This record gives sequence, structure tokens and C-alpha cells, in this order.
Amino acid sequence: MSRASAALARAEAAPAGAVRFGELDAFIGFHLRLAQEASFQAFARRTGEADLRPGRFAVLVLIDANPGISQTELGAAAGRDKSTLTPALRDLERRGLVQRERAAHDRRSYALTLTDAGRRVLRKLSRHAAAHDAELDVLVGKANKEAFLAMLRRIFTGLG
Repeated sequence: MSRASAALARAEAAPAGAVRFGELDAFIGFHLRLAQEASFQAFARRTGEADLRPGRFAVLVLIDANPGISQTELGAAAGRDKSTLTPALRDLERRGLVQRERAAHDRRSYALTLTDAGRRVLRKLSRHAAAHDAELDVLVGKANKEAFLAMLRRIFTGLG
């Protein structure tokens, strides 16, 4: 049985459990958080890199797709505030994956780029992310994926 098929079987067979969720059971936000946490844990298990969680992966992808992006632009695109983005960038810089340089047009901000090591790590993580997304495709259903993503985007843009 493939990993994706096993995940689908677990999801369909999951008992309600002993804990009652009360009104949380009807709250979309609560289920979004549970789904996010489950997805992040599965990604970390797949990569074997607990330190390079999906949030770090997203930061690397966004920087790679937008060389020279500012921290402010990156935070907005990633949906992260300065208090969580700055430590993540420091960590990625310490690992030699991201380079921060003062922006030529505004010395108060930084232009972000990936290093060669950052691009190598991103390629590796991208392979894991594609396999992880394939698992999610099985759970969501390929036919439902576009509608599901549209709903998630609507939540982000409506509340973000």
C-alpha cells in the first residue's frame, strides 16, 4: 500500500476518539489548524529535517522565485509577520542558505537571495514537497484540488 493510500485509509477510518471537541467541531479555523499541523508534521517526517519545516521551505521558494525580494514583501507573500520571519531568515542565513544585503534603493531594507547551497537544499526539499503534495492530493481528491485551493486562497485574502 502506498504512503498516500495508507494516509487516506487512516483518514477514513479515524475514530472520533475520547475527546469531545464541543463547538470547536464546527469551527473552520480549528480544523484548518489541525490540518496544517498534521501536514507540517508529515512534511518533517518525510524530509527528516525537523529544522527545515514547511515555513522555511516556503521562504526559500519565494526568495528563489523573487531574487532581491525585501523582507517586507516576503512577509506579506508568506503571510508571516516580522516577529516570526526575522528569526527564520537569521536561521537560513546562519545555515548559508540565504544572503541578506542592504537594498541599493533603500538602505533600511534588505534584498534577499538564495546562495548556491540554498538552491541545492531547495531542490531537495522540492522533491519532498511534491511527494507530500501528492499525498494531500489523494486525501483531498484530485478533482477537488482546485476548488479546495480557491477556498483556502479566499480565506487568506479575505482575512489577511
